[in-house]
Amino acid sequence: MGFWIFFAALIVIYLLFFKKKKTSSISRYGENSAAKITVSPTPHPVKSVKSVNTSSSQMQALDDDELATFSLVNGLTVEFRSSHGQETNSSTQRNRAPARWINPGENVKIQNIVINRGNFYFGGQIKANLSAKYNKFYNDGSDVSLVNDALSIQTTTKYYEDDSLGYWPSYSTLSPCGRGAYLDWLASDRSDPTCPIGYAFIYFYGLERRALVDGKQKDISDNDFRILFEEVLRLRSVFQKNNSFQHYATQLMEAMSLLRPNTILIENENEYFASGSSLLFKFRLATIVAQEKPVPTELALAWVKYYTEYTLRTPARRCADEFATLFKQRYAKKFGEGLVIKPNKTRLKLDYTPASSSLRGISIELLDLPNPSVLRAPVQKLMQIAESCTNDLDAYSRYLGKKDTSRNDIAAIMLLPNEILTESAGQMFTEFKSWAEGKTMESSGLATVADFWSRLGMPVPDKLNKKEAELMQNFAQRAGYGIAPDMRYHHFKPEPDGNVVLFAGGHGEFFSPSAEFISVSVALRLGAMLAQTDKSIDTSEQAALEKTIDHNSALSPEEKSSLHAYLIWRLNTPASMAGLRGRIEKLTDNDKSVIGRVIVTVACADGKIDPAEIKQLEKIYASLGMDSSAVTSDIHHMSTAEKTSLAATPAASGADNVFSLNKHVLARHESDTKDVHQLLSTIFVEDEPEEMLQVVTSSQSVSGLDEAHNQLYQHLLVKERWPRNEVAELCQRFNLMVSGAIETINDWSYEQIDAPVLDDDDDIYVDLAIAQELKG
Repeated sequence: MGFWIFFAALIVIYLLFFKKKKTSSISRYGENSAAKITVSPTPHPVKSVKSVNTSSSQMQALDDDELATFSLVNGLTVEFRSSHGQETNSSTQRNRAPARWINPGENVKIQNIVINRGNFYFGGQIKANLSAKYNKFYNDGSDVSLVNDALSIQTTTKYYEDDSLGYWPSYSTLSPCGRGAYLDWLASDRSDPTCPIGYAFIYFYGLERRALVDGKQKDISDNDFRILFEEVLRLRSVFQKNNSFQHYATQLMEAMSLLRPNTILIENENEYFASGSSLLFKFRLATIVAQEKPVPTELALAWVKYYTEYTLRTPARRCADEFATLFKQRYAKKFGEGLVIKPNKTRLKLDYTPASSSLRGISIELLDLPNPSVLRAPVQKLMQIAESCTNDLDAYSRYLGKKDTSRNDIAAIMLLPNEILTESAGQMFTEFKSWAEGKTMESSGLATVADFWSRLGMPVPDKLNKKEAELMQNFAQRAGYGIAPDMRYHHFKPEPDGNVVLFAGGHGEFFSPSAEFISVSVALRLGAMLAQTDKSIDTSEQAALEKTIDHNSALSPEEKSSLHAYLIWRLNTPASMAGLRGRIEKLTDNDKSVIGRVIVTVACADGKIDPAEIKQLEKIYASLGMDSSAVTSDIHHMSTAEKTSLAATPAASGADNVFSLNKHVLARHESDTKDVHQLLSTIFVEDEPEEMLQVVTSSQSVSGLDEAHNQLYQHLLVKERWPRNEVAELCQRFNLMVSGAIETINDWSYEQIDAPVLDDDDDIYVDLAIAQELKG
């Protein structure tokens, strides 16, 4: 009896406590809530992840928003159904009509929307396939692309979209308006790239299933399979700006060509080698290696481009076409028909990653082949070629990286390696060489700057700055010629209305002027200046200067060619003392004495000398730091050495080669030596004000610049390279515009030494050597 009393007590305790607790636990989630708490085996289209907070008010809010289906996973609420999940489930259960594939040309009417272009699944349930071979990726009778006519729709345009479209869109989870928009898109020509991409993906999911599921089972004919391929190809073109769609469409086309190679023939397979995971690339490479044939250039290029352990640098990416062309040429040069690779033991597996969430993964089964794409040794050889191509495209790439540049610019063409010059560029260089050869034969290489630029197919610029001068130098050098003046070695640039002199061979890549080259170039400049004093160049004066070059054994052949061209340019260009001081300061006393003798020889070369030439000689002596009063004695010495006759009047006609000297001229200059010394500084100031520049500090003013530009210039001298934004801040401080200020300072610099001191190349560069010369 006691036992039964104890047992009854246990029952009462259970009913009073445990049963109540369980009921309370249920009520916490809201007995009246319409939301379901279910566990989904595959919550694939996840929209959002939230921490669980299961208060009654929140669950009621969810009910009000009609968010219907959730999954509890490790304490998190995972929402993966739209607000129309209840309608979807019930409608799907009601519509058990077998789904079928609608072919193009077949009319389907869904609530007054007529669709006649086909290519979609229509109905309630897709026939399940009982083959274990396919169970892993489809077998539940549903598909995200299936157009179920039992689901409600609301008519709208194909441009409509809302949150129900989502990242992994599905027809069944679209809102009624979303389904109406999708059907409107199906009824159109499906060629508008501005429509929401989600509708194109839903449509694509159906094509994907048709090709890989039905097509793999041979449920469709070769002709229908080809039509399906062409539709994917068309869509790929329509939505080419969407990288994700491009990827999946390309992958599907590759898979279709592998499944039915006799039906699907891709003309240019290289376009499909878009990544290292390309199915077609892996298959083609495996086939070539299995047959022990040479790897063709396109496969080699794709291999190195998409090898997972190698990343192409900026030049190869920015100049993709040029890189590809150069790589192919160098690959062929090194390996001939191609690299031959021994088959490896790792076998090839081709796994297709479907875009549709209804397909769980597909393997494409082909012949037993090796998988050489995993090998390291062969691709290391390809990487060496890729690196050499990248290095040789570096300058070209940096040029294209600048603003307002084009591949068609002459400056860009000149930076291309010779192997990949375009036909038109090659023709341009051929024509230039022919023109330059004619000039060197007809006029010792002398040509106008305007004529030079016309050979580039361009008008001569209004001003030749550093960039334009370098363009001329580089273009001529690329054609196998040098030009004078060359800013790098002659320290002068051509003028738009001036001349240049071309010479065969040019300076070459490794040209480095010697000290003797610098000394002789100064002598030639001063000698040409003296020869031009009487406004005409006598052949004997030119010959004397040419001997200065030819008889100097310390000069290399390249230096002599450059100096001969420089001399011709000097003799055909107005004389100027601009910029001489800096170069004269580098000369030794012996160099200066030699230069003095050279210019006296030039003065006496034509057999006569006049007051203007003596004045110029004195001026040059002073610039060299020599005693200007020694001019007359040096002339006497030269005349004695040459054993010429002195006469009071110029030589008579018929005796042009006899040296004559006006004694009255020499006497007057000897007696006026003191006056000459007093006047020399005045002469230099009047004729060459640029030579009288004083060293300035930040507090001093530079002649020719106003206060604002002077202050900016002094600030810029602090360092060689300035970021453009910093220069802009400085200009703002002095109420100046960047481009205008740079132009003003460079104009001033040109007036002083005929060269720019600032280079505007995104960043602003200060030519410190020019700046030092400007200081004097």
